[in-house]
This record gives sequence, C-alpha cells and structure tokens, in this order.
Amino acid sequence: MASEPAPISFARGAPSLDIVDVDGLRAAADRAFQNDPAGTTAYGTSIGYVPLRTWIAEQHGVAPEQVIVTNGSMQADAFLFEALVEDGDTVVVEKPTYDRTLLSLRSRGADVRPVDLHEDGIDVAGVEALIADGVMPRLAHLIPNFQNPAGYTLSGDKRRALVALAAEHGITIFEDDPYVQLRFSGEPLPTMLSLDQADRVVYASSFSKTVCPGIRVGYLVGPEKLIARIAKLATNTYISPNMVAQSIVNEFVRADGGGAFERSVARVKDALQERAAALCAALARELPEARFVAPQGGYFLWVELPEGTDGDALFAAAAERGVQIVKGTDFLLEGGENAFRLAYSGVTVPQIEEGVARLADAVRSLGVAA
Repeated sequence: MASEPAPISFARGAPSLDIVDVDGLRAAADRAFQNDPAGTTAYGTSIGYVPLRTWIAEQHGVAPEQVIVTNGSMQADAFLFEALVEDGDTVVVEKPTYDRTLLSLRSRGADVRPVDLHEDGIDVAGVEALIADGVMPRLAHLIPNFQNPAGYTLSGDKRRALVALAAEHGITIFEDDPYVQLRFSGEPLPTMLSLDQADRVVYASSFSKTVCPGIRVGYLVGPEKLIARIAKLATNTYISPNMVAQSIVNEFVRADGGGAFERSVARVKDALQERAAALCAALARELPEARFVAPQGGYFLWVELPEGTDGDALFAAAAERGVQIVKGTDFLLEGGENAFRLAYSGVTVPQIEEGVARLADAVRSLGVAA
C-alpha cells in the first residue's frame, strides 16, 4: 500500500521555526525577569507594558498617550471596531480582504462595502464613487503593505489620496499594517499615519510577524481621545494585557540598541524573499495558466486560475494530495471561486517546489485549461 504524501501547508501565515530567533527570545525573557520582575509579573494597566508603549511611540513619532499595546493586533482590531462601528455603519474594505476582518465587521452588523483591490492597492475611484452615490463610510479598513490575502502594496500616491479623502469627508482610516517590516524588495513607503494631519488615521501593527506568532503582542496608534476610550474598553475586557509577553518583546526590540531586532527581522526577510521567489518560479513552471503578482514582502500570494475553476473541488483535490491552501471565497463576500491564497512563510524551498507540483496535479485532475 502506498504511503500518504507528507503534508505541505500553504494555509497559515506564520513563519517556520527555523527563522524564529529562539535564542534571542530566551535571552530577552531572562532579561525581562531580571531587569523588571515587578512590572513583568504584575497585572499592569490596560495601556500595556509602559516601556514597550514608549518604544512604539518613539518609532512612530507620537506621544505615548496615543498608543495602546494589546494581546495581538486582532484584539486591537476588535477594540477599534467596538469603539467606532455600530449596527448599520458603512465600512469600506478591500476586495479581497482578510477573512477575520469580514467576520468581525459582519458580526457587528456593519454595512460592509468591498472596493476592488488592484496591484497598487484599493481603487480610490471606487471609494469616491461610493461617496458620490451618497454612501458615507464610517471607517475604511486597509492593509497597505503586502496585503492579506493578495500580497499587494498600496502606492504612495494612493496613500496620499486616501488621507486627503478621509480628511475631506470625516472618514476614519484603519491602517492595519502587521507586515510593514517584512519588505524584501522595492522602496519603503510612508504610513498613512505619518501623512495624516487631521486625526483621521488609526494605525495597528503586531510583533507576531517579526518576533514570533506565539508572543501575541500588537498595538494601536491613534488620536489620544480615541486611544483613551479604547483603554477603557480594554480595562473592562481584561484589566491588563499579557505583561510577561510585552516585557519580553520590549527587551527583544531594545537589545543591542535595536541591532538584535534588526538582525532578526533581516533573517526573516531573507527567508521570505527566497521562498517567495521559489514559489513564483514554481507556479510559472508548473501552472503557466495561473495569474499572480510577485510580492515585494510579507507572507502571501494570491493566485487566480481561469474563470470557471471550481474552488471547492480544487481545495479537495489538493487536500487529497496532502496540500493545504485557502480558498479565495473565504476573503470575499461573493466571487473568488477561481482564486486561492498561498502562504509561503512557513514552508521551505523544497516543500514549495513539491507542494506546487502536487497542486498542479490537482488542477489538472479538474480539467482546468489555460
């Protein structure tokens, strides 16, 4: 009897263990308990571990009062949606967008309005058309760098246009930016937060993608009054976030004047660049009918097959061959049957090559033609 093929997962956006700085984290944990045992082990307050809050504020050039540190960026998202989104409020999202964002917004009764996502980011004209039609968004959720699931990056011109649009119409931009430090090609772009002069941008990021997923430390940066309101929500939710994790992150990012953190991020980026290149090459070789855009950073690649491809059947056929993917329909309110997301962060180059070969075999089994 033939043995089952070894499983290969392109499903989850998380780094593989070999690119996590385990030794650096262990040393940071030792320093956290040595340098601040009281602060590390105490409840603390809802704003988060104060030294880390200060470090984040310095990175963004804002006052500490504009920062709250949370249990991962998804917790930050949840607090922001609770503070700003009520039943029936219109929220603009990218099409496609992160599946958990769709779930969270729909659970709050938001009127979710997807706007087409292009290679250079959301279609600004599409947002303007909504406003011209009398639809006034309360919030626009945008993932500007190496978007999940598409891997696309919002251009500088579009960032400036969106900030101006938000200021003119009183829209809050939620700049959800957990992948910002994972650029491995191209030039860095300014955050919309840094371009904002009207307090219309709230920024979120995470250390899950740069330190390790299990650390579960994220944060929000925004107008002081809004952050204070969210701090009250956090107090009522959990009194304080995980001080041990935040203290460890603080030591990790400050080690060697920040040099150790930079080296750790560089290691992750080098691995991601190699894996992204291998994935693009394998797709071009094995699935020439597939359409995709080579990413400049991050974890993800969005793949489209010819119209009429049965995404459910492909998911099942890939699973039969030991390959896990995420269906495109998960990231859209409608459509996406011919698309899927591949995460290359947690797979080695040999796994990528083998996995794409199996995926191509799954596609062929469906009779998909170029």
